[in-house]
Amino acid sequence: MIRLFDLKKQYKLFDKKINKEICSILSSGNYILGKNVSKLERDTQQYLNSNYTISCNSGTDALVLSLRALNVGINDEVITSPFTYFATAEAISLVGAKPIFADINPDTFNINPQNIKKCISKKTKAIISVNLFGQACELEEINTIAKENKLYHIEDCAQSFGATYMSKQTGTYGDMGCFSFFPTKNIGCFGDGGLISVKSKKHYDKLKKLRTHGGTKRNQHDLIGYNSRLDEIQAAILCIKLKFLNKFLDQRRNIAKVYQEIINNEKIKLPFCNENARHTYNQFTLRVKNRNKLIKHLEKYHIPYGIYYSKPIYKYKAYSKDNYKKLPMAEKVSKECISIPIYPELPISDIKKICAILNKYE
Repeated sequence: MIRLFDLKKQYKLFDKKINKEICSILSSGNYILGKNVSKLERDTQQYLNSNYTISCNSGTDALVLSLRALNVGINDEVITSPFTYFATAEAISLVGAKPIFADINPDTFNINPQNIKKCISKKTKAIISVNLFGQACELEEINTIAKENKLYHIEDCAQSFGATYMSKQTGTYGDMGCFSFFPTKNIGCFGDGGLISVKSKKHYDKLKKLRTHGGTKRNQHDLIGYNSRLDEIQAAILCIKLKFLNKFLDQRRNIAKVYQEIINNEKIKLPFCNENARHTYNQFTLRVKNRNKLIKHLEKYHIPYGIYYSKPIYKYKAYSKDNYKKLPMAEKVSKECISIPIYPELPISDIKKICAILNKYE
């Protein structure tokens, strides 16, 4: 049976190493903010070539903590994409600010920099760009817009660990980059986990306090903070998997290349890749005019699929009272996108079968 993703297969690659490490941590009695967390932060800082990195307990918390560190709050506006996971906008709302949605580029699915400019007001304090499905936004241009308008720029890199733009790692363009280690990401732990890459030491020091109830020492509470620490077990797992990351990304790109070469159906639009971006294909997302018809076709042949964002964020009940205007590209793409299986261990026989079935679609 073909799966949309198969975490068990990846676990078998290093189960002995992980099991040994977990047992060592359990016997140590040190479970929170220990040597494995420190090692992960050093290793990711080196991998990303970032000034600072700090771990936390989820990608969502990475966004919330980053906004708090930049003093984004009540009466502020933050421009972001409407075509992404709900958490991107939710984090803005959680700190008391208002998400302002800029329409997307229908080819890359990422926020359109020209539309960001149209959304800037006196209340705008930051931009959250989203490197969707593993492809970087036009990060240089967004950075320029942010600097010209004295705005902060946060990158949502939940799906783009290891992706680059103009040979530079995503997460290192903006003031902060927010990563998720959810199990199905390019690099995932065995639960929830997150990371923030930071340019400024001032912001890094504030983040260290925010993730631990507002202080870095026992009985120190300089701020109203959070309990958002990555535990030692998850950090150890991530340290092991980080060594395999480039291999995993090469495998994803190779699978994407096979899809691009074999799928040949004029009714199916394949993913577009910006020439300046090195895609990591956290998802391989197609566009088709009649998605329901394609779904029935895939189900007939037992091919799994994913519909990640069936509508723009502003259409969810949580934002129904805000009277957001419809954005044409986000509306269109959300009705047409569908993702097919892509993960490093996907067998070539399954890949070819998926291609053959997609080529049969009429």
